[in-house]
Amino acid sequence: MKVLVPVKRVVDYNVKVRVKSDGTGVDIANVKMSMNPFDEIAVEEAVRLKEKGAATEVIAVSCGVAQCQETLRTAMAIGADRAILVETNEELQPLAVAKLLKALVDKEQPGLVILGKQAIDDDCNQTGQMLAALAGLPQATFASKVEIDGGNAKVTREVDGGLETLSVAMPAVITTDLRLNEPRYVTLPNIMKAKKKPLETVKPEDLGVDVAPRIKTLKVSEPPKRGAGVKVADVAALVEKLKNEAKVI
Repeated sequence: MKVLVPVKRVVDYNVKVRVKSDGTGVDIANVKMSMNPFDEIAVEEAVRLKEKGAATEVIAVSCGVAQCQETLRTAMAIGADRAILVETNEELQPLAVAKLLKALVDKEQPGLVILGKQAIDDDCNQTGQMLAALAGLPQATFASKVEIDGGNAKVTREVDGGLETLSVAMPAVITTDLRLNEPRYVTLPNIMKAKKKPLETVKPEDLGVDVAPRIKTLKVSEPPKRGAGVKVADVAALVEKLKNEAKVI
């Protein structure tokens, strides 16, 4: 069974994001970029499935600029067998990415697609669901545990009320939550091995997909700075301020 793992190159989670002075977007010039943490969890889970014998091949996929090759090399250092880069300089929105992944699913015929539930840059939480709809595949989102049982995947997912367990027929789409696993530390020998693993580059037009943006960003702005807090003498003073100043009661 093949496992397809889409990974996204995002601003590293340790970096304080800065908005461009003209408000057109986020400044990524000279900023450390890394793999989306949820996608890293997805790669780790796919590699674990292979180590258990449930999968035979793990294919990492990324869509974006040429520098996404670094992200794919990281995925291969974790344990992916090969990688595919859909190279484009266009701004990619979730629907465009889902269409590109659908074309690759048709081409590669994986038994399972595992990807992060959302990216930490746009927080859209849409690509996995859109891919499942376009490809006509069953989906299990926010997975905190995945078990392969014959032709089915048993997925425990996190919902508002607690945990829900689903059984989906494969091929299927699974999106990962934080508690699914803890990704392994990438060792130097594995980084060196990843450099020799095959990385294929294709263009969106090779897959017959139009990636033109459907949504236009009008303005990006930083959230307002929080004001200083105020100490109150007693409960009565607190209630008075909540009622007359904050007007929340």
